[in-house]
Amino acid sequence: MTETPRLMRTRLVACGAAVLTVAAGLGLRSFGSGDVAKYGGDALYTALVYVLVVLAVPRVRPRTAAAVALAFSVAVELLQLTGVPAELAARSTAARLVLGSTFNAPDLLWYAVGAAVGWGVHAGCARVSGQRASRGRSVQSAERPAPVVPGVPGAPRGVSGGRPPGP
Repeated sequence: MTETPRLMRTRLVACGAAVLTVAAGLGLRSFGSGDVAKYGGDALYTALVYVLVVLAVPRVRPRTAAAVALAFSVAVELLQLTGVPAELAARSTAARLVLGSTFNAPDLLWYAVGAAVGWGVHAGCARVSGQRASRGRSVQSAERPAPVVPGVPGAPRGVSGGRPPGP
């Protein structure tokens, strides 16, 4: 099945957003410190999950993508209460980055911030894209000529000389 240009554009933008989000997270880890790096990273984590949801399902609504990203992030945080992520993190850097290691309740707030930012940006982009599309349709419809009835200038189709259309 081939994708429409709009879906391809959505996926391309989502790919770019994913790259920027990862770069921001790496920059924050490299140059940030303390709570700014920790909680900013939490928000970016959920923002990245949000972007990956949009990448996988480009027609997803902003509210749904935000709910999925937040639910995933909260589930990972709650999983940390079991100790399983800590064991996996000890063996794998990738597991440590994806699953974390220890539960921290304030992380939940910052996950919500990341989901809200993703929702806002996605909804804003969708609104702008929708306005562009509707402007394009209105210009096209304005350029279409009105229907012409032969022999009666200005009369709508189906009406000839003031009489209703015949059999």
